[in-house]
Amino acid sequence: MLKPQQKQDPMYLLLKEGKIEEFNQRRANGEICDLQNADLRGVDLRDLDARNLSLEGAYLRHADLRGLNLSQTNLEGASINSAKISGTYFSTTLSAEEITLSLVHGTRLRNR
Repeated sequence: MLKPQQKQDPMYLLLKEGKIEEFNQRRANGEICDLQNADLRGVDLRDLDARNLSLEGAYLRHADLRGLNLSQTNLEGASINSAKISGTYFSTTLSAEEITLSLVHGTRLRNR
């Protein structure tokens, strides 16, 4: 597992700058983004269209994930320590216990 990375990818920078709507639009237009192992700590992602995104290994400590549909998002190896997750819809491959362990202790998420 790689350490969380500050990336120079333009799409990653949009997220870090809080430009979620622009990120979603550019992605809908076919622009590709690399968010694997991305350092997204403290980022407000509430309006993110996360369908088919890979957040594998991403560091989401204190991120705002409220209301997101993450059911089609690859979160393998991601950490959601102290993230805001009220109303978040996780994949059925992640158990409630797995989510709680990551939320409380910062463990990496593992799909069943």
